[in-house]
Amino acid sequence: MQRVSVGQETLSVEIQGSGPPLLLVHGFPLDHTMWKHQIEELADQFQVIAPDLRGFGASALVEPHDLSDEPGPSGQAVSAITMEQYADELIGMLDALQIDQPVAFCGLSMGGYIGWQFLMRHADRLGRLIMCDTKAVADSPQVKQVRMETAERVLQEGPGFLAEVMRDRLFSPTSLRDEPTAVEATQQVIRDTNPRAIAAALYGMAERPDMRDRLPSIDVPSLLIGGELDVISPAEEMRGIAEAMANAKFIPIPQAGHMAPLERPQEVNSAIREFLSDWV
Repeated sequence: MQRVSVGQETLSVEIQGSGPPLLLVHGFPLDHTMWKHQIEELADQFQVIAPDLRGFGASALVEPHDLSDEPGPSGQAVSAITMEQYADELIGMLDALQIDQPVAFCGLSMGGYIGWQFLMRHADRLGRLIMCDTKAVADSPQVKQVRMETAERVLQEGPGFLAEVMRDRLFSPTSLRDEPTAVEATQQVIRDTNPRAIAAALYGMAERPDMRDRLPSIDVPSLLIGGELDVISPAEEMRGIAEAMANAKFIPIPQAGHMAPLERPQEVNSAIREFLSDWV
């Protein structure tokens, strides 16, 4: 992996292949390894760029000195990292790598939330948009409260419980049965993640804007991919997002849950290749 300086931060990024740039942005609370099958298989046609977001994987968590949040019961104040900040940091990374041509942005779940802000803030750097297992709607008050409580518990206990809680929500029953190695590897990534980075991302997701009113005005060619068995971002919700957008199509992935690119890589890779065939 390469180490890239972005302002005060240093991001780790895996880069493979050559060709049009394909930026893969991982979900919460994971790292670039969730894209391993895409990195391996798509590098023959694209310059695949798979970073670890700030605080995740091998990228260190850089926090502001003037923490503005009041300490919770744990006494560990953590400031949100917003989806806008993550998007801006990705632009800084691309600038540092001297990649100035528009990219195909592919984000899963939280990576998709970041993708919306990448589009809103840096449309000139976006050639194609691929959204995997994500949402356009903002958090409800109830979901926000769950995020706050989860952040507090992670800061107090560490992320071990989160790896257990998320297991059955990330993967379909088929994947849980047939892909135990991938499931365990994903859980280990969660266990190894900095609790403060997890909390910062949870706070940031809770603050994210609702994108539904913006969807009809989004005309960049877009592909939405969703696992048919995703319980976090249901396939019909993903289909509805695509139908609301001006230039988008939806591809459901059979037998996949929330981690479709990891669970059914051949189907996802084929969908990405076909979608980008007129762009390369």
